[in-house]
Amino acid sequence: MHFDDRLATVLRHRAAGERAAKTQFRQLLDLLGERPQGGGDPALKAAAYLRLIALADMIPTAERAAIVGENGWRFRNPELVRWFGEAHPAIAAAALQRADLTGEEWAGIIPTLPIRTRGFLRHRRDLPSAAVRVLDRLGVSDRALPMPKTVAAEEPAALPAEAEGPADTGAGMHGPAPFTLRPAQAQAPDPAPPPTEAAEPTRPVEPEGPPVAPELGEPVGPVEPVPAPAAQDPDKSDGIRALVERIETFRKARAPRTAPGDAPTLPMAELEQPVARKPINSFNFGTNSEGRIDWAEPAIAPLVVGIDLSQRRAHAPLGGDFAAGFANRQPLRDMPITLRGAEAIEGDWIVDAAPRFTRGDGRFHGYVGRFRRAIAAVDDRAQRGADRLRQLLHELRTPVNAMQGYAEVIQQQVFGPTPHEYRALAASIAGDSARILAGFDELDRLARLETGALDLEAGESDFAAIVRAQVDQLQSVLSPRVSRFEAELAADTAPLALAREEAEMLGWRVLATMAGATAAGEHVALAMVQDGKQVALRIALPAKLAKAEDIFSSDVRAGGSTLSSGIFGAGFSLRLARAETRAAGGELAREGDALVLSLPLLTAAEPLPGPVDAPDRAAG
Repeated sequence: MHFDDRLATVLRHRAAGERAAKTQFRQLLDLLGERPQGGGDPALKAAAYLRLIALADMIPTAERAAIVGENGWRFRNPELVRWFGEAHPAIAAAALQRADLTGEEWAGIIPTLPIRTRGFLRHRRDLPSAAVRVLDRLGVSDRALPMPKTVAAEEPAALPAEAEGPADTGAGMHGPAPFTLRPAQAQAPDPAPPPTEAAEPTRPVEPEGPPVAPELGEPVGPVEPVPAPAAQDPDKSDGIRALVERIETFRKARAPRTAPGDAPTLPMAELEQPVARKPINSFNFGTNSEGRIDWAEPAIAPLVVGIDLSQRRAHAPLGGDFAAGFANRQPLRDMPITLRGAEAIEGDWIVDAAPRFTRGDGRFHGYVGRFRRAIAAVDDRAQRGADRLRQLLHELRTPVNAMQGYAEVIQQQVFGPTPHEYRALAASIAGDSARILAGFDELDRLARLETGALDLEAGESDFAAIVRAQVDQLQSVLSPRVSRFEAELAADTAPLALAREEAEMLGWRVLATMAGATAAGEHVALAMVQDGKQVALRIALPAKLAKAEDIFSSDVRAGGSTLSSGIFGAGFSLRLARAETRAAGGELAREGDALVLSLPLLTAAEPLPGPVDAPDRAAG
């Protein structure tokens, strides 16, 4: 059996510099760009995408776009194409130009791409018909200028010539026979009178329908088609005129059409309507040696230039403020600061800054750094921490998987007879490895739930029936220790908008943790009630957990019982259960000496949420 470990080999190495980062970026593109095959490790692919995000901080955007646009890559992976479609426009355009997908794959990912990115696909002329149909249904049009309409000569209606004198006066449409207006280059000598001022130059018309007089708007007499002009040298003015016509046609097609009943607006009337200002979440800045901001990004400079950051502010944090770090010329990291002034900048910020010194004599020259909104900074740090934890767990899974595999090989005597003592040791190692991997899964699940990266599977389940069955199972385990659950389950049914597997996992995590912490001879009261909108499961805390100040950080363990609360203790299991409960729209909290699990009920008027009803995460 052969294993493809190329991706794991690439991820095992760290990029120490920009050159190594570019090399690893190319390697990951080459491996991820292949058409996905069944049996791959999803965690390994997730780690590869996380590594691409980390490498993006080391490689400038323009160089990444150039790498993506290089010839030789195999962009046959729809998941990679969708991932690049949400990147910087330059990178997205390069990736979509190189993507080589089937019509069904294009039809599946085009609706998920951002609107800006879909427009890049209209520049391609080699898309499958299925992709073109999806683009047409979504209303994605070509961004290139439209071609001008076919120029066809048109003859004006017969008009009386002023040179005819009184004999033609009042002739109107009954005057002389209509004449044909021809281009000057192809016009042969003709005794007919020259065209008068009433005649208009030739205008482009549509090929369908009868010819129409330029000004009268009605079909006129027979119009003779104009022969093509003789071959001649190209004229530069003709090319410019054609380009101007294309631009004008494009401008008219894109101009908004007003309703027929709308009243015209006054000039500059739109200036009275305030324009919504884009919120400012971060900006770069620099100060002079006195602590005043003397430089900032152009969009924010008028609002912040001149603010003195060296002055101590009231209610400064315990660890100091910007003024304290400024006085000591220290680098500042995650320093909270409050700005006062315009609405766009007022509020709490987080500052990262470093001091600057002159090269010659080393004199202090001020600070340079970056402001970030406090809430956005906290969320960003939490997301980065969760990503680092998940990447670490992935790297730890590899050696543990290897140990478990080798232990199972020895235990099962795959390569030949093995002494029973070694088989027993191998079985113990395999069991420990399985418990470690289970702990890794719980850590990964908690990190994804607390950062909003994971949603519980929707469905329908009866939580009352699940709790009854699990309590009966746990009673048989607690009976040998003369302990038990004193259950009062008043609720007959408790329908939840959760898949049965998710509800069973949540209920077992809470009940098994409580049973594992129950001492010998201890009785734990358990009650379930519902009020029409939610169901509440109230469990009295065992003595071990009741003593803990914070049960969600307690390290109480089962203590030799067959019930295990996990390798991280009861506190971690309850914290994971709380994250699952909140993801389901409920709450798990301590109320005195009891633990209360509350979940919203699924009423008959509420349809089950499905993939179509799920919120679009990319929209926002």
